[in-house]
Amino acid sequence: MNLNIKDPQARIDHAIDWSAYLAGQSIVASQWSVSPQEAGGVTIVLATYEPQRSSARLEGGMAGRLYRVTNRVTLSDGQVDERSIIFRVEER
Repeated sequence: MNLNIKDPQARIDHAIDWSAYLAGQSIVASQWSVSPQEAGGVTIVLATYEPQRSSARLEGGMAGRLYRVTNRVTLSDGQVDERSIIFRVEER
C-alpha cells in the first residue's frame, strides 16, 4: 500500500498499471471505492480502464483524515484482484 498526500481542494487523477500482474490477461471490469465514505470526504468523480491500466479522478476530503482508495478489477479469465492506496488529506 502506498501513502499519497492530497489537498482537500485538489481534483487529481490516480492510475494503477496492472501489466506486471496480469500474466497475459486483460482487465474487463474495474470498480473504485473509498473508505471511509463520509460527507465532505474523498469521492471518485470519474473512473476508466484500459486492458492493462485503470484510473480514477478523486476530489474532496477533510484535512487531517486518511482515506483508503481501492481498485477492484475483473480479468479476462474471470479472476478478481484489488489494490489499495492510502491518501492523507492535508492543506498545501
